[in-house]
Amino acid sequence: MNGPLLYTNVVGFGTGYKYTKGEKTNQLCTTVLVTKKLPEVALKPYDLIPAQIEGIQTDVIEVGTIRAHQARTDKWRPAPPGVSIGHYQITAGTFGCVVRKGDQRFILSNNHVLADENAARIGDPIYQPGVYDGGNEAIAHLEDFIPIDFGDGDPTCFLAEGIADLANGFAKGLNSSHRLSAYRVVQEVENLVDAAIARPISDDLIVDEILEIGMITGSREVTLGMYVKKSGRTTGLTTGTITVVAATVRVEYSDSVVTFTDQIISSAMSEPGDSGSLLVNGDNEAVGLLFAGSDQVTIHNRIANVMSLLDVEV
Repeated sequence: MNGPLLYTNVVGFGTGYKYTKGEKTNQLCTTVLVTKKLPEVALKPYDLIPAQIEGIQTDVIEVGTIRAHQARTDKWRPAPPGVSIGHYQITAGTFGCVVRKGDQRFILSNNHVLADENAARIGDPIYQPGVYDGGNEAIAHLEDFIPIDFGDGDPTCFLAEGIADLANGFAKGLNSSHRLSAYRVVQEVENLVDAAIARPISDDLIVDEILEIGMITGSREVTLGMYVKKSGRTTGLTTGTITVVAATVRVEYSDSVVTFTDQIISSAMSEPGDSGSLLVNGDNEAVGLLFAGSDQVTIHNRIANVMSLLDVEV
């Protein structure tokens, strides 16, 4: 029997228990699967599912569009948040979510995913999937990033050097054995976010719904013990709880150890390649941007800091 498939909006059918007013009954029926359940007035008479097919009662349930599953490391067009992405000179990270600045939509992820730890230039190509996953095609171009302060500036103050040279010249003329040396005390710098955005080449190349999470409903501050989840390239959909807030942590990068303040710490819910994933609560409100972790914990930027510094909205 393929009769139900002839109706518009129907994508499948089979045998199941009938539901009445949201409650499962013990009555078997022909379950008809539709992409979207519509009111009768929105359907043509010939598209109405009959109450019975071949003498068996029917029940209509909404299932959305059914697609073949793809790996998060595959090429996706359009690309949803939660899949592999990266600057053309890095390995791969995660497309976190779609953010907006005015009417323009952007891809949000980490600096070290989209901007190669400050080494990138605005306009550089962003691949989906990332290079490590075989990507070689740009889906976007780097739009903006918050520089990570690695604290690697020249430790010498040139004004002090000049004064020291002048004083040492006088000392030499007076046959003094004392000499001055100029140094600048380098204070440990503090960062708030590891974040960047990319502008899609075409607006239809990305979608808003995060893979296995769905639409973001807004943003919120985290609280201790809050249930959270993320959708990432490597570990997919994982859940956890918030264990520490307002944290100061030292994070290892390629060649430096960098201090971040005002961070969120959750239970372990990530592995390398998940960087850039959006952290959301049970109501799908954005609360953080995942960027680092260990076998025991995962570290996230506060989403309020990310939005403020990049001047975007989720």
